[in-house]
Amino acid sequence: MPVRAETDGRVERSRRNRQAIVEALLELIAEGELLPTGEQVASRAGVGLRTVFRHFEDMDSLHAEIHTRVRRLVRPLLEDPAAEGGLEERVRALVQQRANAFERMTPFMRSGEIQRWRSSFLQQTHAETVRELRANLRHALTEIESLPAPMQQAVELVTSYEAWSRLRSEQGLGRERAAETVRVALLALLRS
Repeated sequence: MPVRAETDGRVERSRRNRQAIVEALLELIAEGELLPTGEQVASRAGVGLRTVFRHFEDMDSLHAEIHTRVRRLVRPLLEDPAAEGGLEERVRALVQQRANAFERMTPFMRSGEIQRWRSSFLQQTHAETVRELRANLRHALTEIESLPAPMQQAVELVTSYEAWSRLRSEQGLGRERAAETVRVALLALLRS
């Protein structure tokens, strides 16, 4: 019996350490440390560096775990918006939905952008996110289908995370002003 209790204790400690490592990386990124090192993660988690890489063979496997967690947080924010109501109402709902999701995703998206070039996992998940956002957009605004291809692409660009990021960071707009900018541009494209 003592051997089983010892084994159970090790399994529980291992589970706690893994959880602490994931939480540490999430916290570091959310705080703006967009490219945390294994040492920073280990220090924040209160474990040794070897423990980090015992649980995660490389940073990519740790990022896979983070992606799963962030996706769980953001998924409810990106449920298909109502496809009912007038155009302005649906545009307002879509823009508000994306503003909420993009604000929550920003540190993780920025971290992913920095590391995407060297991670096939991050490249793949970014492509999946773009496809999901495109499907979400087309569900909410069926008018897109009747636009010429370049206009459809412009609508997708205006409602993208990249456009949101530029409005918030490079152009220095507050959240409400950025949302209004996207709403006005989107309506202009849809009505053209």
